Amino acid sequence: MRLSTVILPIHRWAEGQKIWRRAEGLGFHAAYTYDHLSWRSFRDGPWFGAIPTLTAAAEVTQSMRLGTLVTSPNFRHPVTLAKELITLDDVSGGRITLGIGAGGNGFDATALGQEAWTPKERADRFGEFVALLDRLLTEDAVTERGTFYSADEARNVPGCVQRPRLPFAVAATGPRGLRLAARYGQAWVTTGDPKLYEEGTPEQSVAALRGQVEKLGKACAESGRDVAGLDKILLTGFTPDRARPLESVDAFVDFAGRHRELGFTELVIHWPIADSDFAADQTVFEKIATEAAAQLG
Repeated sequence: MRLSTVILPIHRWAEGQKIWRRAEGLGFHAAYTYDHLSWRSFRDGPWFGAIPTLTAAAEVTQSMRLGTLVTSPNFRHPVTLAKELITLDDVSGGRITLGIGAGGNGFDATALGQEAWTPKERADRFGEFVALLDRLLTEDAVTERGTFYSADEARNVPGCVQRPRLPFAVAATGPRGLRLAARYGQAWVTTGDPKLYEEGTPEQSVAALRGQVEKLGKACAESGRDVAGLDKILLTGFTPDRARPLESVDAFVDFAGRHRELGFTELVIHWPIADSDFAADQTVFEKIATEAAAQLG
């Protein structure tokens, strides 16, 4: 099981670069950032763009993988996103993973002046978005006429450093999203069952995640794919456990062990942010990064 972190883009780069360097020094497999225009309780504070942040992070790190958790169609178009991703993959020397999801009803949903999409439209757009982005990142020139997204001889030479393209980590829990993960994903991402966050128990969460993994297996089988070949990523902090796994190395190892048994291959923990839902003791966090990761093997 791999251990990664997510660093929210809230720091001016003079300070932020120290965090990304430290994450690599601690041995994290990957460091991700959120791809939003603003987000929840951080809306009225500093919040920087994901792609420029990752480009800068690529310049101050050497081997750690980098990526988004997650990008969505809410304010992105496949043609422009593909160009940015190919550039980012080149700058990083082929270290980028694109976490991608359908988006939701948060601030991103209306920031461009549009009405928030219905769940059905989000799913429809997501399916078209992923399929077109896959083509744009693997073909030199793409022409496509879609219901929501189109391309007219969109050129993407020389393509990604990673071949045939950079990996997709598809966030999904519903049947349509899981089918997309099975077809296009090199990894699958979940945060658990959001309905359990407020009043559920850790045991209920594990059961819900087991059900999600089983559904992913069925989606892969329908696509003629072995689910074992798909990485399974849990973005922590949104299950009923909340921050408790970060209270000690032993607590984290116990949490990680229970989720490794479900088939998860990567856990992502939030870099501590004081006075927020992601507050944690920095010393304990760094011990988890070094000692717990060694115990997980």
